[in-house]
Amino acid sequence: MMLIQVVFKAKETIVLKTLETYEYDHSQHQTMKTLFNQPDTTELLNRIDSLSQDSKNLWGKMNVCQMLAHCAAGIDMAAGRNNPARAFIGKLLGKLARPVYSSEKPFVKNSPTDKSLMKLEANDFEMEKENLKKILQEFTNSGAEKCTTHPHPFFGKITTEEWGIGTYKHIDHHLRQFGA
Repeated sequence: MMLIQVVFKAKETIVLKTLETYEYDHSQHQTMKTLFNQPDTTELLNRIDSLSQDSKNLWGKMNVCQMLAHCAAGIDMAAGRNNPARAFIGKLLGKLARPVYSSEKPFVKNSPTDKSLMKLEANDFEMEKENLKKILQEFTNSGAEKCTTHPHPFFGKITTEEWGIGTYKHIDHHLRQFGA
């Protein structure tokens, strides 16, 4: 395992983050949850249904509406409907950090996110909830062959399998953020 320290500059405040990288083992994917498996998607849909407009975040800055819209934007990226440019920091470190995206290890709390995925204007809970459920099910129904081939903005070129696992992990991360 190797630790990499990364400096992020946000609003004149320098934040030091540590990213863990380790050997990439494709065999672990046999038991990983993925959006290309209907039971895994059904689990997420049920957890989304458990949210309410009053659900509070356990960490981070997003409210529940913003989180739902943010997760939908992540699926749009995996489906090829949103193709943000590669981030400079991703070009430098994305390949080293790539195993984190589709490993069993949960995402780190308060990780930086691509600005195109921040949905600060989201404020209609029911609309955002139904939209996320709809595009989540559509993505699963479309199958792996409809997944994007566009590079991930941080991790770069990733496989369809990694998109399915990583996008599942992303939604799971944010549902845990709101106790679902």
